[in-house]
Amino acid sequence: MNEQFIKGISIDWNRIDRESYLRKIEAINGLSTLEFTKPITFFVGENGSGKSTLLEAIAISYGFNPEGGTKNYSFSTYDSHSNLCESIRLLKGYRKAGWGYFLRAESFYNVATKEEEYADMAHPSKKYHQKSHGESFLSVAQSQLKPNGLYIFDEPEAALSPQRQLTLLMEIYECAKCGSQFIIVTHSPILLGIPDAEILTFDDGIIHKCKYEETESYQVTELFINNRKQILGRLLSN
Repeated sequence: MNEQFIKGISIDWNRIDRESYLRKIEAINGLSTLEFTKPITFFVGENGSGKSTLLEAIAISYGFNPEGGTKNYSFSTYDSHSNLCESIRLLKGYRKAGWGYFLRAESFYNVATKEEEYADMAHPSKKYHQKSHGESFLSVAQSQLKPNGLYIFDEPEAALSPQRQLTLLMEIYECAKCGSQFIIVTHSPILLGIPDAEILTFDDGIIHKCKYEETESYQVTELFINNRKQILGRLLSN
């Protein structure tokens, strides 16, 4: 039985303008349905393949603020999201998430600023701006990840060292074991290594499942580590 909070999505393309740039994103154009069957789902693929566009639309459709935060956040620094969220229908499961968070690497500064403004005596600020970028990201994971929650992360590894990525990997894995669901866009070969996660690649013009060793993040990293001198010689030769 599929016990995820978001079991899948469907897209009504009749609600999307014929000239919309969304129709030019090969992996998304024509996508009618997509199913989420596991507690942890990764979106992978080359830059511009549509991963974050689809993730953002799912998050907004669920009720998160476009720039991130909990569902209690409501602000707009720069309105840049697509109208894909207006055409997506979420297929929700029988369980209801008790908590949730939308983490976007590119707009985390804005969320951290709002978090200070929203703080009060009952909900003191975590003072994200007083921490390094990486410490702030990890602090979100350690303070926001709770059992039975829905978490949508867009490139959470952006500010994290490899060691901190391993810490985040453990946090995500343990939280998923406690009934939470994660949908994550990442390029990190470390995070992608979480056991039993489903990996959906946006490469090759269609969204499809792939194995860890088939991801470009893994293959390029392995190739570079095992052949560093040869690769640098080719790339940097005059």
